[in-house]
Amino acid sequence: MPLLPSRLRGVLNPAAFHGGARGTFEGWYVKLVSADQSTRLAVIPGLFHHADGSGEAFVQVLDGASGRSWYQRYEMAEFAASRDVFDIRVGPNRFSSDRVTLDVPAAGLHGEVTISSQFDPWPVRPWSPGIMGWYAWVPFMECYHGVVSFGHSLAGDVEFDGRRIDLAGGRGYIEKDWGQAFPAGYLWLHSNHFAHNDASLVASVALIPWRGKEFRGFIVGLRESGRLHRFATYNGAQSTRLEVTDDHIRWTLTSARRLRGERTELTLEAERASGGLLHAPVRTEMHRRVEETLSGTVAVRLRRGSDLLFEDVGSSAGLEIHGEVDRLLETSERR
Repeated sequence: MPLLPSRLRGVLNPAAFHGGARGTFEGWYVKLVSADQSTRLAVIPGLFHHADGSGEAFVQVLDGASGRSWYQRYEMAEFAASRDVFDIRVGPNRFSSDRVTLDVPAAGLHGEVTISSQFDPWPVRPWSPGIMGWYAWVPFMECYHGVVSFGHSLAGDVEFDGRRIDLAGGRGYIEKDWGQAFPAGYLWLHSNHFAHNDASLVASVALIPWRGKEFRGFIVGLRESGRLHRFATYNGAQSTRLEVTDDHIRWTLTSARRLRGERTELTLEAERASGGLLHAPVRTEMHRRVEETLSGTVAVRLRRGSDLLFEDVGSSAGLEIHGEVDRLLETSERR
């Protein structure tokens, strides 16, 4: 979109590089899972601009099988990215729509992964540009979010931890975040490994600063059979139950819209599992240590009245619960 102003161009193209300013971050979450799900990697390229004008680029790696994680720093000059398409370079690492080239010495991760099918992004429309809906147009949000691909096929192999890992027939997922900092409290959940369906789920709820106050905002998307079921603060959906314990998450949402007099109800029941620690942005630096697992499971049930529209269990689920969770559960949702 070369002729559009930079902000308009960024809102309508969440996958691409937005440029950033002092005190901001930008990062892409690239999930790579082998066909047998024994290898589960999250690779996160990005950069952080410090308030004094300095900064750092990075590539993080999380091994979902062992919980180990690594953070490889690079100079800002070693970072380059397209403002038009998903194409990022950090040192010798490159991430694009057709391949991922990896050379992360800290993690002992090297190789090339081919993306052998097209991306399946969250649809972008002027009135609802991606997963954030109309909130994507608000210029003072603390953190913005995008889904680059709900799922795509993988090929190729990598060397990791002294082993050659074949990713042929594997499955990938890509999303991104950018802004000033991660929320003070949030829950994030994703899986695109369902037993009987070619489906993908992404769900998040967070404390959202808003004109000196805050509200609990949520976004949930279930992609199945070519359809995207949206449950979000911005489309009037309601979160009727949200429970978080040491072992489980139980979340029920209902749509605002009725079809043939019935609302659609989505129920999520996730099992928590131990994970590894990742760096996350606060307003001054890449400092916060966030625990993330790639070994969770999530049972998903979608109903409309007495009709069961979808039911399955997702594995290799990514799950983060971080920050002021009690305040997250107590805070009211915006209407």
